[in-house]
Amino acid sequence: MTATTYSGFGDKALPFLKALGFHQNREWFHDNKDIFEDHLNEPRGRLIDDLASRLAESGLPLTCARKTSTFRINRDVRFAKEKHPYNTHVSAVVTRSGTKKDQGLLYFHIAPSDSFLSVGFYAMEPDELRAFREAIVARKAEFDAALKPLLDLGFVFDQDNALKRTPRGFEDVTDAEIVALLRLRHLTLSRKFTSDRLKGTALLEDLIELAAAAQPFLSFGWRVIDPVRAARDECTR
Repeated sequence: MTATTYSGFGDKALPFLKALGFHQNREWFHDNKDIFEDHLNEPRGRLIDDLASRLAESGLPLTCARKTSTFRINRDVRFAKEKHPYNTHVSAVVTRSGTKKDQGLLYFHIAPSDSFLSVGFYAMEPDELRAFREAIVARKAEFDAALKPLLDLGFVFDQDNALKRTPRGFEDVTDAEIVALLRLRHLTLSRKFTSDRLKGTALLEDLIELAAAAQPFLSFGWRVIDPVRAARDECTR
């Protein structure tokens, strides 16, 4: 097995992010950049390196890399109402390609009061989301079986921006559980974690456990959306 270099985030990681929320200016950030690098950015990089190695060893079809999987601490404020220049969290994704644009992901988010793990399909194209909804209706038992390992770990569906009405084309669906799923804008599930998981290798082990448990659900989704993407790409050639 590959030697582990990740040993947890620094003890100043969460205090730095909390302070950054009060000091949203470049001068403060640059004066304290060493703390960001030593307690947050470099540990995140080591976590990603070790996670990629462990996933490869296990044969799971997911990967990550420092350059392509991490989100910047600097915010893109060009079209944002809030103009503060820095995020007050650090995060990264794990996908089949190791890039942020790939569908079917694991995600970790570290913040002073809202750290969580997520898994699933976020911001799908309309044709992908419709195909996913159709698959849920047509193969509900298979979908439920694919979800069970994640539900057993305490993950629940994200309700952010869920529709108040059943989407067009599914008005005949009457099963309340299916209707609730059809109204979701994103097919993602999340679970919060406490700050003690940032110590040692706990978060690394949590992500490996999640990657294994997520495989049935991710595979279900990939089988649905990959043909849709392929057909769309063929039409644009």
